[in-house]
Amino acid sequence: MNRQRFLVLMAAALVAICGALYVSTQRNLPRDPHGLPLLPSLATELNSVTSLTVRKGGANPTVTLHKQGEQWTVAERGEYPADLPKLRKLLLALSDAKIREEKTSNPESYPILGVEDPAQPGATGAQIELTAQDGKHDVIVGKSAGAGNFVRRAGEKASYAVEPGISFEAEPRYWIDTHLLDVAADKIQSIEAKPAGGPAYAVRRVIEPKPQPKAAGPSATATPAAPTTTASAAATPAATPASAAPTTGTSAGAGAATAASTAPPSLKFVLEGAPSGRQPADSQTLAPSPTMLGGLTAEDVAPAGDIDFSKPSMITMTLADGSALTLTGTVVGDKRWIQVAAPKDASLSAKTQGRAFEIASYRFDAIFRPLEQLLVPKPQPPAAKKSLPAPKP
Repeated sequence: MNRQRFLVLMAAALVAICGALYVSTQRNLPRDPHGLPLLPSLATELNSVTSLTVRKGGANPTVTLHKQGEQWTVAERGEYPADLPKLRKLLLALSDAKIREEKTSNPESYPILGVEDPAQPGATGAQIELTAQDGKHDVIVGKSAGAGNFVRRAGEKASYAVEPGISFEAEPRYWIDTHLLDVAADKIQSIEAKPAGGPAYAVRRVIEPKPQPKAAGPSATATPAAPTTTASAAATPAATPASAAPTTGTSAGAGAATAASTAPPSLKFVLEGAPSGRQPADSQTLAPSPTMLGGLTAEDVAPAGDIDFSKPSMITMTLADGSALTLTGTVVGDKRWIQVAAPKDASLSAKTQGRAFEIASYRFDAIFRPLEQLLVPKPQPPAAKKSLPAPKP
């Protein structure tokens, strides 16, 4: 090998070595994660997500949402339907989260940010795990950080501050579909009630009889027409058409009768079961409140067998379409629970059968009214007159 060729080979080797050193150095340089998505592939996998779990304060899931066929359900609530808008909101928040800056990689500092393992005692963060078609996404969401949160991808050491914020709840009751019933008050025809602590009664919508028109007769104030002479008759213009003739008492009475016969029937509510000596309240008081079943929502759901219904209140409503709806209620501590039975509504029956629903106390009170609320209040006894002191001598 001549000297010139040797020098060429040496130069090529030095170039290769320098290039390798440069590439290696670039690989080891820290990359700026600012603006990168927290979960890069989630945006393209949103429609393929099939389950979501939240762990907070323990190794076991606090709540599990999963897709059963075409329906999302809450496992900890007996596979009750889940609230899809809330689920969608959380998935979009995770997909939209961008890294603002990198934080600590020291596990001893994780509790400061709330990104320690949720199974550790005293942990404040929560771990959210998604299962999608192409794999899992697992992130620990910690404390708030400005307009976002501190987070750490499970299995990694680095933690970050991300924006926008990721808000969610770990309680299973938060994730249920709260819509329960929506029955307008004007659709209720009758209510048969059996309160837990009082007598039974019924409230029914009835048609009031139409007012009878008064008998028509000659007007008492009619003045007889003065006799008309031939001359005056000749001077009188042509006869007034019948349509312009003055209205007599008889025709006015006929008009009133026609108006009465075409008036719409009047509806009111009546009470059955009033005690002897007591008067029912007026129709407006007896009528069901618009807040009775209009837009009724559930605050929680549980297996019916887990709730004590041994002393129930019950109402059965007949609706305008002929269907019936039965609600059974009970009070357990400071909570109000109901069961719903709708034999002619297959979809509602599938949703409510075997389940009890917690509702707001004011909605419960509007549904299960005691008989005393539907009666005219008893008159107050007269106050005893105070005797005046005897005058001093």
